[in-house]
Amino acid sequence: MTDKAYLEMSIATGKSPNLSHSWSEGRAMSNAMLTIGAWVVAILASIPLFSVLYMLIVEGGSRLSLELFTDLPPAGFELGGGFGNAIVGTLVMVAIAAAISIPIGVLAAVYLSELGPNTKIGRTSRFLAKVLTGFPSILAGVFVYAVVVLAMGTYSAIAGGIALAILMLPTVVLTSEEALKMVPRKMKDAALGIGCTRTQMIWKVVLPTALPGILTGVMLGIARVSGESAPLLFTALFSNYWLNSLREPAASLSILIYNFSSMPFENQIQLAWAASLVLVLIVLVFNVASRLLGRPKY
Repeated sequence: MTDKAYLEMSIATGKSPNLSHSWSEGRAMSNAMLTIGAWVVAILASIPLFSVLYMLIVEGGSRLSLELFTDLPPAGFELGGGFGNAIVGTLVMVAIAAAISIPIGVLAAVYLSELGPNTKIGRTSRFLAKVLTGFPSILAGVFVYAVVVLAMGTYSAIAGGIALAILMLPTVVLTSEEALKMVPRKMKDAALGIGCTRTQMIWKVVLPTALPGILTGVMLGIARVSGESAPLLFTALFSNYWLNSLREPAASLSILIYNFSSMPFENQIQLAWAASLVLVLIVLVFNVASRLLGRPKY
């Protein structure tokens, strides 16, 4: 007897159907096996992550102190020191990238989702954004070096921020477009029905409703570019001093890790571990923020 026939017979006779399952049933066994397999795969996939985190905490956690965030990088044979300038440089260049990519990305997403989703320009822009998500980061650095660095005549935080903006832009565009598409059609029609113009509908209804999804995409884009190093080698280079101007070379955590990890001095290697831990924590904060901002409000 099939489950449907058994349920119909139970309803007809007035008896409550027995919804319990026996482990001897094929479906119950399959469900248990697939659940166990999913847990095993998840645990195996998390082993490399927790191994890296454990190593960073052990090697870099012991070096964490206030002077790491306030002092400048030491010279070769010096002891102590920190990487406060690298933290400031990283945050400044990420802020420049966000200031460039967020307005452009959200406006592009509005066009792709509301104004011209099926136009030739819209389809082409969407395709190029998807291609740009797999764009090698070092090529973004080479491009900005040829266009910005050579024109300015110097490496700078501005060039580094532009390179990061190129890498951040497709994430903002695609995630914002999906967030805007998730706004119910009834809400848009209701806004138009009470006399709102299309611009008012987008500004007053669509964007506020999709704001959590847009912020999630922004945070994911920031988390991605925070640890980039290849484009910064061609644009911001590095500096052992505090950032005084956006038109001068800027330090960053990723380049500091690259430089110090290859040095034969124990102090610099320890600083590289500590900088790696700080960088992971910064990326973790942005990822957690994206999850919290993207959580549905009930």
